[in-house]
Amino acid sequence: MEIETHGLHVGIERHDNNFFLSLKAKGKLTHEDYQTMMPMIDSALQSVVNPEVDALIDATEFEGWEARAAWDDLKLGLKHGSKFRKIAIYGNKDWQQTIAKIGNWFTSGEVKFFKDIKQALNWLNKDR
Repeated sequence: MEIETHGLHVGIERHDNNFFLSLKAKGKLTHEDYQTMMPMIDSALQSVVNPEVDALIDATEFEGWEARAAWDDLKLGLKHGSKFRKIAIYGNKDWQQTIAKIGNWFTSGEVKFFKDIKQALNWLNKDR
């Protein structure tokens, strides 16, 4: 029997009203994964007036979403999209680049896809 692993590893760092959010998505994300992650993000951002968020999403082991989880991801973008300055998606699949382009529709910040993690981090730290 093969066990499929999935989930999100979340890191949140705060400096004044600036946040650095790091996410590592693994496998196919579920609604339960978002139920675990969303309260952490909500709690961190609600405590700050005018938060500004930079995010690094490691999608190298990401396989997609279950239908309800995709809806959860859209709700996350609609709820907090105005708080994001930059989102770097680090991945290794062509469809992830398309996801980055679509992500630009749901956030006031810039979403960009990278196949190199160092380039992603350099871009996030530029103008900071």
